[in-house]
Amino acid sequence: MNKRKRIGILTSGGDCPGLNAVIRAVVNHATSEYNWEVRGIPYATQGLIERKSVVLNSYGLERHGTDPLLSMGGTILGSINKGDTEGRTDDVIQGYYDLGLDALIAIGGDGSLAILQKLAEKGNWNLVGVPKTIDNDVAHTELSVGFNSAVTTILDCLDRLSYTAASHDRVMVVEVMGRTTGHLALHSGIVGGADAILIPEIPYSIKTLCKRIRELRNLWGRKFAIVVVAEGAKTAEGESRYYKDALGEVRLRGIGEYIATEIENNIGVEARVTVLGHVQRGGAPSALDRLIGTAFGKVAVDLIAEEKYGVMVAWQNNAVTTIPLDNVFADSPLLIDPQGFWVETARSLGIYVGEELDDQDVSPAQPILTGLKTSEIEVISQIS
Repeated sequence: MNKRKRIGILTSGGDCPGLNAVIRAVVNHATSEYNWEVRGIPYATQGLIERKSVVLNSYGLERHGTDPLLSMGGTILGSINKGDTEGRTDDVIQGYYDLGLDALIAIGGDGSLAILQKLAEKGNWNLVGVPKTIDNDVAHTELSVGFNSAVTTILDCLDRLSYTAASHDRVMVVEVMGRTTGHLALHSGIVGGADAILIPEIPYSIKTLCKRIRELRNLWGRKFAIVVVAEGAKTAEGESRYYKDALGEVRLRGIGEYIATEIENNIGVEARVTVLGHVQRGGAPSALDRLIGTAFGKVAVDLIAEEKYGVMVAWQNNAVTTIPLDNVFADSPLLIDPQGFWVETARSLGIYVGEELDDQDVSPAQPILTGLKTSEIEVISQIS
């Protein structure tokens, strides 16, 4: 007779809609199909350090016949995207064993999963990864939990901003998240009817951007415009915009103000900036994120039953597959292909998406963060 397993589950890195859907699926499937005990680890590795866990079961997640987790944003387990994990490696590793875990499901982005995979290798953990990030930059998965919900939220904001922009003949510059990749900006800009989309992977020209806006006003008679810019996009001179907060944390911020100022200086029309910030992380998960999160949770449990560890579940060709975690980290972050399908689609709609590159100009795009110390670049790479 097989031993009744005790599995742990944690969420690490930035929060996003859909995390609770994964937790729900893991708990329901593990308890009903395998009769396992599921332990939620609060605040990721901090919970392991403090030896904290809470028993989760399918009955405890339901209240009077309702199931709140499917529609609840954020994570009921809490999350961290910083801490002293690397400084207390042995303590974190021992926490896995002190809690009596037979396996651990970690829901995180590429940075969080990379750290946890190193811990798993050193401590001989049984680890299964689930990709989540609104940035959608985890390699080998077409979608990560949270991305579709964030795009949906940005779309709603773009719809609202378009009305006020049209009423006052303004250029609205909307700065969205994404770290050093442009997936959020590109997808939301296409569905939101943007006139220009500026992303880290493709250089752009202020002259060409302003020419596009002039054409809208003078040739097409449309006096307003929507410009979506990714927070990690650089200035025309190749510099990233960031600041340090009062706690010394490095934050990407300010590229929207730069673009708006350049538009006003070159065209002489009013440009307003909206920085969406953490509103992109909030709210209920979309139907697609609930579906993907549920599928990921179910398959993660089955992988533990099959004792297949050191892998990440991934979404490819409208189905769940598995990828070795080492392969994921070797190819992350997943960047926008400057000559890929969605860039081509945007340009076919008349959207300005930076300068078109010849084949010989195309090389693996790497984010350029000028003026930053190495330690600051590492911090930015973990912003999620």
